[in-house]
Amino acid sequence: MSTNKKYFEINKSTWNDKVKVHSESNMYDLEGFKKGKSSLMPYELEALGDVKGKSLLHLQCHFGQDTLSLSRMGAKCVGVDLSDEGVKLAKRLNDELKLDANFVCCNVLDTSEFVKDEFDIVYTSYGVIGWLPDLKPWGQMIAERLKKGGTFFMAEFHPIVWMFDYLEDKPVMKYGYMQDEVIYEEYEGTYADENSSMISKEYAWNHGVGEVISALTEAGLHIEYLKEFNESPYDVLPNLKQNESGMYATDDKLYPLIFTLKATKL
Repeated sequence: MSTNKKYFEINKSTWNDKVKVHSESNMYDLEGFKKGKSSLMPYELEALGDVKGKSLLHLQCHFGQDTLSLSRMGAKCVGVDLSDEGVKLAKRLNDELKLDANFVCCNVLDTSEFVKDEFDIVYTSYGVIGWLPDLKPWGQMIAERLKKGGTFFMAEFHPIVWMFDYLEDKPVMKYGYMQDEVIYEEYEGTYADENSSMISKEYAWNHGVGEVISALTEAGLHIEYLKEFNESPYDVLPNLKQNESGMYATDDKLYPLIFTLKATKL
């Protein structure tokens, strides 16, 4: 566990650096967000539906845009993130926008140590589970934080996507679909601003869909559906093309880019 602690500390430092870059990026459009633009994408908007009056826990919330978008929709939100800089900015935005979301800085796997409430909805999205070495404690934590009958929803990049190395111009299949070994990457820039001079140092792990489902079902959740899509709402991979619906896709559509999953605590 001490090795993983080192990995988490390096990832936290990188995400602290990313907060400043991302908050100034076109991708996150912070000024548009402050003026009322929602950061939520069609997949999660459709799945979550009317959240007014519901309690909601947002895991790995970055600097809180989705959390605050859900708060604007009437949910009573708590956001959790590893980055203290992210949580600081989320709290400032919450105050500036006169919303009532709360934010907690901790490793997502330790959420139950810091957040004791149970929620109607637990939500997480886009580039989240790859930062976790083991999904079993993640699934257990989600079950602990859900009310009986509560809903867990996630939208995430498909594990096939993470089999490729994107640091070269043409993506090369390099990593195992169910690879246990940690993956280390070091590069200049970030997905929201490739021209940034920041150095991203990242430790990550690949998790197949079967591992995701098993972690949740073993924790006592009932899977309502798993859906796969060959379109992404984010232009975060090389050589994607934007289509008429505003989504991004590969030319050949040979593999899915996104999956969504909805589960219930019985």
